[in-house]
Amino acid sequence: MKQPSAIIIGAGIVGLATARALAKRGYKLTVFERNEYAVGASVRNFGMIWPIGQATGPLFERAMLSRGIWKEICTEANIWHDEVGSLHLAYHDDELAVIQEYVDANQSFRDCSLLGPQAALAKSQAINPNGLKGALYSGEEMIVEPRVAIGQIAKYLAEKYKIEFHWNTAISSINHPRVSSGGKSWEADEIFVCSGADFETLYPELFLSLDITKCKLQMMRLVSQPGQWRIGPSLCGGLSMIHYPGFSVAASLPALRRRYEEQYPVHLQWGVHVMASQNGSGELTIGDSHEYGLVHDPFDKQFINTLITGYLHTFANFKDWTLLQSWHGIYPKMMNGETELIKQIEPGVTVINGVGGNGMTLSFGLCEQYIASR
Repeated sequence: MKQPSAIIIGAGIVGLATARALAKRGYKLTVFERNEYAVGASVRNFGMIWPIGQATGPLFERAMLSRGIWKEICTEANIWHDEVGSLHLAYHDDELAVIQEYVDANQSFRDCSLLGPQAALAKSQAINPNGLKGALYSGEEMIVEPRVAIGQIAKYLAEKYKIEFHWNTAISSINHPRVSSGGKSWEADEIFVCSGADFETLYPELFLSLDITKCKLQMMRLVSQPGQWRIGPSLCGGLSMIHYPGFSVAASLPALRRRYEEQYPVHLQWGVHVMASQNGSGELTIGDSHEYGLVHDPFDKQFINTLITGYLHTFANFKDWTLLQSWHGIYPKMMNGETELIKQIEPGVTVINGVGGNGMTLSFGLCEQYIASR
């Protein structure tokens, strides 16, 4: 029997997840990336594998499947990862009420608990203790360093499954079974387009017809903390509870949102919710914001970074707040309530895109489920 073959366009997390799922099923694979290495949203994020953000049900199960795949790859490829969990911190009674309702609804399905102030402080030395009422602890979240891990995964897949990667190769046309870049062309049985925010390049008419947009987020990185000091679990403020659909199970959430709308109208206008994660070298990644539209100002807004750091000071005490870097990322986002876009454009050509801000958390699970179900 002839070995099946596939071409994947894009070496970000969705492209790599698609490659893995196909390679496990015996495909001969060729991956094309328009840049020298992946430089898009897949490397411009917190590095959070974040099941807590997903509502209990299929998406949470997908997130946990992804987490297991991440763990497997990181272990086999010797990629740094930290199964550190997360803390959502409460400084007001309405925040504590949402956490209590979340735990009551989910403790049978998730590794989560409501901690009192002292128990929370015992989990992390980086928590601001002033006014702390409690915290939601979840043990399921994991951190990687995306700037390094994405490239390491590509190398791992290339070596383990003999996948051929073509870097600095922009595919400009598809005519199944052929893809072309300038005067060169390649052929395969199947073609998968995983182009992330560059979705206009191929099949522009399709994307014009879809309810898809782009999200710009601003983020920052603080220097390595002195003395190898660690913050423990990733830290989140209350604004994160109104951002992630996982918290919609809490009956008190609408009341909390109304209070935030009065107290933090500018934060909500710019989609600011604030989190902090720590990489293996001790640097802290903080953010972020959310601006939606097909075209974005290439220049970052300093007042947004000030909103982020100002709110972060309300729940975090770090040893060193020196700013190391700031940047923005852009990712594709479905606006019709769908959590991803998987569409067969023509026989043999499939687009996988639109996972929004959940790429690191969901892509491995999404692609494994999709390829397995065909």
